[in-house]
Amino acid sequence: MSKLRSAMQKGKRSTLTMAETTKTPRKRTKEAVKKDACSFFAEEEPTNPCTPTTYHTFHEPASVLQIQKKLLNWYDKEKRELPWRTVALKEPDVNIRTYAVWVSEIMLQQTQVATVIEYYNRWMKRWPTVQDLAAASLEEVNKMWAGLGYYSRGRRLHEGAQKVVTEMEGQMPRTVDSLLKQLPGVGRYTAGAIGSIALGEVSGVVDGNVIRVLCRLRAIGADSTSSAVTEALWTLANTVVDPERPGEFNQALMELGARVCTPKAALCGQCPLKTHCHSYRKVLIPSPDFSTPASCTLCPTEPWLDDLGVHNFPRKPAKKAPRVEQTLTCVARRPSEDGEDEYLLTQRPNKGLLAGMWEFPSLLLDEENSKVKQKGALCAEVGRILGVEVNKDLLSYVGEVVHIFSHIHQTYIVYSVSVEDEHATEETQSEKLQWLTRPALLEAAVSTGLKKVCLHHCYISYRSTRITFLPQRKHETLFHKDVQISA
Repeated sequence: MSKLRSAMQKGKRSTLTMAETTKTPRKRTKEAVKKDACSFFAEEEPTNPCTPTTYHTFHEPASVLQIQKKLLNWYDKEKRELPWRTVALKEPDVNIRTYAVWVSEIMLQQTQVATVIEYYNRWMKRWPTVQDLAAASLEEVNKMWAGLGYYSRGRRLHEGAQKVVTEMEGQMPRTVDSLLKQLPGVGRYTAGAIGSIALGEVSGVVDGNVIRVLCRLRAIGADSTSSAVTEALWTLANTVVDPERPGEFNQALMELGARVCTPKAALCGQCPLKTHCHSYRKVLIPSPDFSTPASCTLCPTEPWLDDLGVHNFPRKPAKKAPRVEQTLTCVARRPSEDGEDEYLLTQRPNKGLLAGMWEFPSLLLDEENSKVKQKGALCAEVGRILGVEVNKDLLSYVGEVVHIFSHIHQTYIVYSVSVEDEHATEETQSEKLQWLTRPALLEAAVSTGLKKVCLHHCYISYRSTRITFLPQRKHETLFHKDVQISA
């Protein structure tokens, strides 16, 4: 056909015979197909793929330059417009820029981007500088953070801001090392991210997305949480980071992991780095497993599974089952002067789980108890808080509400009581104790778990008394989606 096309292009009559033009192409051999597939990749397969100096590293400078160029070109076209990225690029004040990126990185720890955006915008509107945050109270910070989870993050941001103002003359750290040493709650990744994005420091980053991308690119199959793999990944990240655009390169690597090189449905066809990916090569060019030398701490210890493809990497140990806890919770309410119910809240200790947050009177249940014993324990706790005696016959069982923390499977066993004692309702507002209406409670510094308990209690009250109950729309979704009812 190429001869026919050439003759036609020259305007000459073809002299090819019919047999020549209709000849069936020869069937290609497996070796020819493999050769074409191999030519697709930018790097040659080493003869011994288990040699760490070649197979698991970026050992070719030319290949590193190609990776930097391809990834940044893809990022420039495909990146999401996010508020903290805008600040990082356009804010001329280095102090504000560093503070803004710091806030975003802390919020993004263990939390999805879509969730963080609204919180970040509200936070930066209220506290646009580190000085503004330092002047806020911890109560205000907890209230702003409520619903974002991992509440110690907000407290550490507040502590860090106060340290910057009181001990560092209001100046944010200017290097990765100083960020790591001087700001509470800032680890190796966070320091590298802030330093590269806000300050232009040439430093790699290693987070969950980057771990996945690098493990697949270099076929690192050992336990990705091991110290050997962790150090190898940091070496790779620092090797491949672009020195001219370190912040954008790191964000591009994380963006690639979040949107293309995903945990369960990698879009390899859309990946700008597929020609550099050892895992993708293994999918296209099946080959027998090489023996893994005992000295290689990065090779997989388990065989490659064809049906998993690139999802063979990274390898992680089985997740530890969350701790199971049960907590007795009492929704104590009283009528306010305008007739609306108010709810009793107490403040948690300043350290530990949900530090400084507000909650209903609660007791951790150590063992299974009868409802009679549960009522007795809760009555004693509510009575201690209010300084009155509470009759356990007044307590009503509401049901159970399940809330999952990252490491705790929590079941709230919920009771309710109406407080009528005039001595208990007088002057009970204090630093560690307050009465709030339901709308005020849902806007206070309370956890998502407490909101679930409150909404479940309101739902049960509505179902039993048929009173008018129209939850606010934004909480209505939370209620139907997350609350598990067993009344």
